[in-house]
This record gives sequence, structure tokens and C-alpha cells, in this order.
Amino acid sequence: MTVEIWSDVVCPWCYIGKRRFEAGLAQFAHHDDVEVVWRSFELDPNAAPSGAGQGEYAARLASKYGRTVEQAQGMIDQITATAAGEGLDFRFDLARPGNTFDAHRLLHLARAHDVQDALKERLDHATFTEGSPPSDHDALRVLAREVGIPGEEVDAVLASDRYADAVRADEEQAREYGINGVPFFVIDQRYGISGAQPAEVVTQTLEKAWSDRAPITVVATGDADSCEGDACAI
Repeated sequence: MTVEIWSDVVCPWCYIGKRRFEAGLAQFAHHDDVEVVWRSFELDPNAAPSGAGQGEYAARLASKYGRTVEQAQGMIDQITATAAGEGLDFRFDLARPGNTFDAHRLLHLARAHDVQDALKERLDHATFTEGSPPSDHDALRVLAREVGIPGEEVDAVLASDRYADAVRADEEQAREYGINGVPFFVIDQRYGISGAQPAEVVTQTLEKAWSDRAPITVVATGDADSCEGDACAI
């Protein structure tokens, strides 16, 4: 079973959703048979690089949603408390904006090295707990190396447009699915979970998807030739 997760590294609900998904997956009897693939989704494809347009997070949030700074701070306090309930330490006082396209490219590189989930976790933690700038190449280089990706490969990706097509393909697939918010979980290309749902919802959906996996229906039988075991191996 494959679970594809559309997410961004500057999305607080995506990090909360990751924790809830992990908790739900842990309760799923067939968790060892689940492959998790992180897919790219940019909340703001036009975001400036990290370091530009800095300012208080509450002020940026208020401007984006047409709220007062006090109302925005209330939203921040609420989501910080929710994150704490999932064991996450959100530090919005340190959080910095920035374009995430290169981070997504590195996540595709990480998948090639079987450390995609590790890099996703490291990027989320760096953004929301450490205040790491999400588009800064020096910061990204350190995080990618920490999870075991060879430095020369990280440098090669950051110095080129490698995996740019893969990021855009993920985003095009999201549009085809009608995904306009993240996190969004797609199970075996058949079942979807929108948002950071509770762990029990994740478990229930995984169980349904597993039970609905139809066995192969044989529609042609007879004496047609076939290979069995190593009887006709070459």
C-alpha cells in the first residue's frame, strides 16, 4: 500500500498532520507494508527567498488573512498549543518566510537515497522549532547532509534545476486531484484524507483501504502454457 502526502515545509498543519499520521500508521496492523511518499506542494510559489520581507509572524499572518495583529496572535497561540499536544515545540517567534521550491527538490533527491521521511522531518523541525530559513542553500545543505545525503549530490542539485520537473509534476497531480490545501493524504490513488485529521481517522482509513483491496479476478482459465517456479527459467 502506498500513501502519498502532499505537504509544504512552511505549513504548520502539515507538521502536525505528519505526527498524527505517524500515530495512526503505528496503530495499523499492516504498517510494515505501507510505503510513504512525500509529494511537493508550494503554499506560495511566488514567495521571496528567505531573508526578504521578514517581520513579525503575527503581522504577516494578519496581513494575509485580513485580521488584526491581536487576532493573528490568537491563531498562533492556538496552533502552538495544538502542536504541543502532538509533542511539537513550535517557535513562531523564530519562524522565517521563504520560497520552498529548492527544499522540495531536495526531498526528491532524498527519496532516491531512501531518506525522504528523515529529511522531511528535519526540514519541518528546522522551520518550526529552530527558525531555519527554508530557502537558504547553506541551511538546506546542512540539513540534507545530516540525514545522510552525500554533500556533492546536494551541491549538484542546488546548483542546477535537477528535480524541478518532479516538483512541478507533483503539483500538477495535486491540481488534477483537486487538492487546494495541505496536508493531503492519498492512499493507493483511491482514498483521500484532507487536513491534519486525528490519528484514529488515519487508522480507520488505512484499514478501509486495506480491506477494499480487491484480489485478482481470474477471467480466463484453461490449458494455456505458463511458467511456474523455475520450470522454464533461462
